[in-house]
This record gives sequence, structure tokens and C-alpha cells, in this order.
Amino acid sequence: MLAGMTFLLTLAILLGLKAFVSGQLRRFISQGRLRFLSYPEQIVDATRVLFLLGAAMLAGVSQLDLSPRQEKWLHYAWIIILVSQIALWANRMVTVAVARAFERHRQTDPSGATHLMLASLVARVVLWSVAVLVALDNLGFNISTLMASLGIGGIAVALAVQNILGDIFSSVSIALDKPFVIGDFIVVDSYMGTVEYVGMKTTRIRSLGGEQIIFSNAELLKNRIRNYKRMQERRVLFEFGVAYETTAEQLERIPRMIKEIISSGRFETRFDRAHFKSYGESALQFEVVYYVLDPDYNKYMDIQQAINLALFRGFEEQGIAFAHPLRKLYMAPAANQTALPQALHASR
Repeated sequence: MLAGMTFLLTLAILLGLKAFVSGQLRRFISQGRLRFLSYPEQIVDATRVLFLLGAAMLAGVSQLDLSPRQEKWLHYAWIIILVSQIALWANRMVTVAVARAFERHRQTDPSGATHLMLASLVARVVLWSVAVLVALDNLGFNISTLMASLGIGGIAVALAVQNILGDIFSSVSIALDKPFVIGDFIVVDSYMGTVEYVGMKTTRIRSLGGEQIIFSNAELLKNRIRNYKRMQERRVLFEFGVAYETTAEQLERIPRMIKEIISSGRFETRFDRAHFKSYGESALQFEVVYYVLDPDYNKYMDIQQAINLALFRGFEEQGIAFAHPLRKLYMAPAANQTALPQALHASR
């Protein structure tokens, strides 16, 4: 009877205390006061009902007349639930701290945001490893012997999960070497998009079409990655053709005209070259190379459009015609056309 009363009373006190503290903390935070209380609020939220139920049950059992062996098992049970709950509290703190740091760094320092993913994994592995070792030590296990046994078993486990470990080591490589960071626009094979998340096993990018593309870290690093976010300037090569009726004087004028358009100061560009490249099948081919001093793709397209329009107007003023596919059909003279039927009639 006493054990049951103790269980119910303890459970009611713990549940009521959790609800009261959680409500007070949320009220203070919602009023904009004591913002640091958000961490204690997370600790309260991370308190599992199962833990409260277990603590109340153990408190009730402790009121019974127990043998020394039973007292020992009761002590072990307290150790397990306390260590587990403390580890859950610490895990929630790591989660909240990493999430907040990630949001701060996402815009200002993308490489730092990428490193946070690795730091989060390391912190969790260390946290739960310490929790398990503390629990085992208090349960009477010889940790030194256990660590030696785990070393042998770890080799077998590593062989069994080598693909997963390969992805994890690849994520460490991404975090340290930084071939890309969150927010970079990358192209991998025929896939392109903005990096949204770099995890322990996968990297996720948001494509131009809106869908999310998920890559295995190990497979991702085996491919050639083009990182357009780190482009400082864009090299542009374009070609066009003019008609064969264009005069030599006009051909000489075209490269100078293109240079004047690109170097006019209207655009953020640097002129490189413009040449009469070759004789095409139906056009005299020109090749132009210039640099856009801004990596933004939309700005590059605006500049290219303006150059095309200026070139079109310049050709209209100079009387130069752009080439277009043209085929000429040569007809035989009329005398040859009548000779063929006559020859055929004579052969009959």
C-alpha cells in the first residue's frame, strides 16, 4: 500500500512540476524577457514521461522490504534511467546549440555551417559513448577489458558497414577540404542545384526545377564537381556568321565594331579577342571571346542580349548581312535539256 501511494504521489509531483516549470519558462520567453531561459525550456521538454514514470516506480519500490540482491538491482535501475535522461538532456542541448549556430552561419559563413554538421556528429558520438561507459562502470563492468573486446569487434563491424563508413569519412573530407559549402551552386554530371544540406551519409541539393536531389557522399566525391558559386568572372565565347557577299572592307571593320561594343563601358566586361575565324559552308565565321566581371548568370545573359542587339543595329547601319542557310540549284542550259530526249529517241 505504501509503495503504491509513493508511486502515485511521486508521479503526480513530477508531472505537475514539469508542467508548471515548462509553462513559466514559456511565459517568460514569450514576453521577450530572459531569452537565455530557452535552454532550460529545452531541458524540460526533453524530460521524457517514461523517465518520470520510471522514477516514480523506483521510488515506490524503494519503500518495500528488499533483500540485498534486490537493493542492488534497484540501484542499477536508478543508474540506468538517470544516465539515460541526463544523456537525453545533453543531446537536446547539442541539437539546439547546433541548430541556432547553423542558422547564424548559413548566410554569413556557409563553410562554418558545413563544419557544424561534423561537429554535431562528433559531439553526439562522444556524448553517448561517455554515457554508456559511465553506466557500465557504475554497473560493475570492467571498462578496460570491455574496450579491448570492442576493439576486436569493431574490426568486424567496420568490415560489415564499410559503405556507411565510406560515406562518413567522405563527409569529414567535405567538411575539412570544403570543395563546396551550403549555399553553393554546383554541377555534378548532368545534375545541378544549390547545396542545402551536408550530412554524414548524404548531401542534398535543390535543383533548378525545385526537386531535391540526394547524393551519397562517397559517390559524390568520385565525380567532378563544378562549383559556380566560386566563379569570380565568366568567360564567354560566341560565334556568328555573315554572308559571303560581305566586302573585304566590311570584314575588316567587324572585329573593331565588336571591340567597341564590348569595351564601351556600358557593361561589366573585359574584351579579349574577335577574329574572322573560318570559311563556313554558307557563312564567313567570326569568333568572339570576352569576360563578364560578375559570376551572376542572369547578368551574363542580360549583357549578351545587349551585345547581340548592338551588333544587329551596327550591321544594319553598315549594310552587313548575317548569314543564313542557303542552297543554290544550278540548272543545265536549254540546249542540253533538249539533246537528252533526242538521244533517247534515236536509241530506239
